[in-house]
Amino acid sequence: MARGDADFVEFARAASARLVHAAFLMTGDHHQAEDAAQTALVRTYASWSRIHDDDAYGYARRTLVNHLVDGWRRPMREYPTDEVPEQRRGDVADEVTTRRWLITILGALSPRERAIVVLRYYFDLPEAQVARELSVSVGTVKSTSSRALEKLRSATPRTADEEARR
Repeated sequence: MARGDADFVEFARAASARLVHAAFLMTGDHHQAEDAAQTALVRTYASWSRIHDDDAYGYARRTLVNHLVDGWRRPMREYPTDEVPEQRRGDVADEVTTRRWLITILGALSPRERAIVVLRYYFDLPEAQVARELSVSVGTVKSTSSRALEKLRSATPRTADEEARR
């Protein structure tokens, strides 16, 4: 291994699951999320010597978001194959229900709205940093976030108590 490779391997092991999860929240597709996280890690490794230790995850996250945004701008055509890839599935009913619910409500959002919601609320980034990472104004982040949250609120199923109060 070259100098610094052991540090990168440790970083990749620690960060890959969270990057895959974030990409899944933005794309709604597990396989696309894994590919995007791998691409982000490869690009992070290519720049590893220039990345400061305390900013490695931020760099990987920005790389992931940029890769996904580029894909939305220039969609890649996919062609079906006869071979179905192996899928990791949990057999816990609550986990499956939660994932389906999350996919459904995030599916109501546009790609930009999804990216802003994930960066703002999953990564807990301030509006200014989200704006920098997506190359939009802070006002766009605020208005898009507001619209996205309203869509999520209206898509969220109500409990019996909430329905009775209406």
